[in-house]
Amino acid sequence: MTDGGKRQAGFVAESAEVGGERPANGERLSDVAYRAILQGLFDQKVPAGAFVSQNDLVRLLGIPVQPLRDALRVLEAEGVLTIHPRSGIQFLKPDLELARSTYQFRSIIERAAARRYAETGDAERARDLIAGHKALMARIEKEGLTDGALEALEVLEVGLHGSMIANMKNPLIETTAQRLKNYVTLIRLDRLVTAPLALRTLGEHLEILEAFVARDPDRAEAAIASHFQAALQRILGMF
Repeated sequence: MTDGGKRQAGFVAESAEVGGERPANGERLSDVAYRAILQGLFDQKVPAGAFVSQNDLVRLLGIPVQPLRDALRVLEAEGVLTIHPRSGIQFLKPDLELARSTYQFRSIIERAAARRYAETGDAERARDLIAGHKALMARIEKEGLTDGALEALEVLEVGLHGSMIANMKNPLIETTAQRLKNYVTLIRLDRLVTAPLALRTLGEHLEILEAFVARDPDRAEAAIASHFQAALQRILGMF
């Protein structure tokens, strides 16, 4: 897991036609709108905590009205925003309680996922991630935390946590984990990642991955719990 900062998990908003039709790839327009709204938050086109009108979002994000409405209802159910009838849309502003709740929930899910991966996960995949982490640590120590290193850090984070969640083979867990990741991205928007923080995060990841390769579920669970506790403490420094 990264310690926040300007690196945001991105979603690519695709162009869509008005009405009930689907884009050429067959994707629902409401799904396109859903990702576009999140991307607007992650790119800070729509500031966290902003109160905006539906027309503001149509103009800012280029989303047709009906898919926008459908996506807003889904995001309201997920706690990302509140719809005030005849008034506007209030977006979530991350705070201390959201950070604590999000990391606590992630820890519950991923402690079980870490144990499962140590028992049944792809050890070769874990070895590949270990090699990637060590290479990035050497790169940061030599060159500092460049934009390219930040991008590589995000890829490795997704690789680690995504592999654990996928190994659970549970669609409900996968959906919940993605929603929690969206919260984490919002919480970290104004967090600066420095080279020491990045190296610390990578080191914590290595502890988890090495437990996977050793097929040691107790060690894997302890390592992920320690990682989340350390990450939460770093995030709490923002508030």
